[in-house]
Amino acid sequence: EALGLRKVPDTIECFDISNFQGRETVGSLVTFKGGQPLKSRYRRFRVRTVTGVDDFASMEEVLERHYGRLAEQDERPADLVVVDGGIGQLGRARRVLDRHGFADCDLIGLAKREEIVVRLDGELRLPRSSAALKLLQRVRDEAHRFAITYHRLLRDQRTTASELDLIPGIGRVKKLSLL
Repeated sequence: EALGLRKVPDTIECFDISNFQGRETVGSLVTFKGGQPLKSRYRRFRVRTVTGVDDFASMEEVLERHYGRLAEQDERPADLVVVDGGIGQLGRARRVLDRHGFADCDLIGLAKREEIVVRLDGELRLPRSSAALKLLQRVRDEAHRFAITYHRLLRDQRTTASELDLIPGIGRVKKLSLL
């Protein structure tokens, strides 16, 4: 009721984008079922087609890959899709969902700083004590944590890479002994 949804969502999918100065841009998808994380449905994405810092295009690429695959496999999205961000990310998400035949899917954004629920028909400020807002924050924070963890992994791999990694036949042990 608080969010004006068509039905009570049993499953919630949330997407987040993480990058550092446009490098190693990644996206994450977390799924909650019955208010609890469903880790078997977590997904991470390396953004391939976007250069530089462009959260809107990055979000669109991640959503396109996920919902394109769902449409190909004739599967349905979650009851509620949440994107981390404002009206820009929400607009891109709506286009992707519509393009793949999921126009009836409930979609909202959650803007970080003021914790405003963003819908295409306007913004909604829920009380800080609202159970709905607390659940959305929990889902969004988990998506953020999952994205940052993947981003750090890729960043660490890049910073610890060596020219020795490019030589066939040299594994981890030999690389360490040579170094």
